[in-house]
Amino acid sequence: MPSPKTPRPKTEPAPHPAVTALLAWYDVYRRVLPWRARPGESADPYRVWLSEIMLQQTTVAAVKAYFQRFTGMWPTVHDLAAAPIEDVMQAWAGLGYYSRARNLHAAAQAVAAAGAFPDTEDALRDLPGVGPYTAAAIAAIAFGRKATPLDANIERVMARLYAIETPLPQAKPELKARAAALTPDRRAGDFAQALMDLGATICTPKSPSCLMCPLQAWCAARKAGIAETLPRKAAKPDRPTRTGAAFVLVSARGNVLLRRRPPKGLLGGMLELPTTPWQPDPSADPLAHAPASAAWRKAGRIEHGFTHFLLTLDVYTADTSTESAEGHWVPLDKAPHAGLPTVMRKVLEAGLSAIPHPPTAARRPRSS
Repeated sequence: MPSPKTPRPKTEPAPHPAVTALLAWYDVYRRVLPWRARPGESADPYRVWLSEIMLQQTTVAAVKAYFQRFTGMWPTVHDLAAAPIEDVMQAWAGLGYYSRARNLHAAAQAVAAAGAFPDTEDALRDLPGVGPYTAAAIAAIAFGRKATPLDANIERVMARLYAIETPLPQAKPELKARAAALTPDRRAGDFAQALMDLGATICTPKSPSCLMCPLQAWCAARKAGIAETLPRKAAKPDRPTRTGAAFVLVSARGNVLLRRRPPKGLLGGMLELPTTPWQPDPSADPLAHAPASAAWRKAGRIEHGFTHFLLTLDVYTADTSTESAEGHWVPLDKAPHAGLPTVMRKVLEAGLSAIPHPPTAARRPRSS
């Protein structure tokens, strides 16, 4: 009888030439980012996860300082898990989307209890605050899994590479499928980061540098002369407006009254200046919601944009000889660093600017 043939080892399919070109470009021009492993280093899942949570709805430039602050205070996921939630919220203040900070802390505790980060997309999605994009990004970048994240940069590159004119968000499934078809078996994390870097530095929303692009030979939108028009986006409805009033009450000791918002909902768990409810129509008597005081004076008005609505707050200020109102009386020079969200920093600045002679210990904050 003839001897059985030895089965041939399975070979990985060769990546698309565009993938090879992109990875070669990335090896030379990759961005240096605080959370990114250097060539030859293994990615740290904690740093990858932390950066991806911070980068949701936020720019790289804004995240860098926060990332360095967090990793300086809490170098490991176990350190972050052991931190009081109030400290985490305070360190997050100004970065926005505060539910991310609460989920970040909860996820850190889950990882610390398990002993390590899960390393698959499905398991990562069980962590609080980790959705499909974040799970795919962590799986690919931190663990080398063949996963395909789809952020705004990758959407733009795919839309142009294949000249996909279907507007967003309807085009997302096709863009995801195109990116997944290109994702190589090896270096999936580098491929994802290369697409992100390409979108951030070359394939930019306006005036893309097509002549410098490693994918120009395969780019259908460039050949059609429509690169800058893609991706198309469906028209967004106008954001509704909400109004309210906020109150800056300063004591003779140089303290300002702050209160903590409910743990769930918008700005959940954050410190704030006392306010009225935020609603579509102005309150007939906003001072009915003000802390007890001898006389409130209108100090001005601030505007702030949230994702789903625009907020206008009339700011009132008053002084008091006592600190009987319920809440947290915080020194004025420490209030801007007490974890106030950006909208409340605007309120505080407007209120203090209307005080003719603020206590000498006060330093007026700058909104960010």
